[in-house]
Amino acid sequence: MNTLAKKVIVYSMVCIMPIGFGASVIEASPRDKDQRNEQRYEDRGHDRNRERERQHDERIRKEKERHEQEMRRRPHESKREWNARQERERQRHDRELREIRERSERERREWEQREQRERRERQRERDERIRKENERHEREMRRRDHESERQWHERQERERDRHNRALRDIAAILIGIAIGSSSN
Repeated sequence: MNTLAKKVIVYSMVCIMPIGFGASVIEASPRDKDQRNEQRYEDRGHDRNRERERQHDERIRKEKERHEQEMRRRPHESKREWNARQERERQRHDRELREIRERSERERREWEQREQRERRERQRERDERIRKENERHEREMRRRDHESERQWHERQERERDRHNRALRDIAAILIGIAIGSSSN
């Protein structure tokens, strides 16, 4: 009986340990759709754009509700007064909708111009970094007075690797710019 109890305890522990290990691995793994950490690069400016569109739609909705309320006939209002008020309200409503659309269009153009300025600035920064890196690379590739032939070739090899890494980093900026502009 004593050996049977020991075997039951050992086998149950052997079965429970992988289950516990698996549960801890699953708990430690990142979640599939953790929204707090997942904002894609190309979505950066589009949240502002969506917010601007939402505000535009909200302004139009409020104006239409106000217009419908104003178009209803009021108690103790003659048909002639009502028709005159409806005509004034139609004109005012058309003017208000036109102003809302013009304002939204103006905001959209300003947003696009701001995005273009930012994109050009990032491009200028990238070009400047490439220019500086190439100048630095040229200086480093020249042989120094105190260097032997072997030391110079070893330094050139290291410099080529460093230069290629630097250019890849700078190219990543260009890819980011391309992603940002293609999503517009």
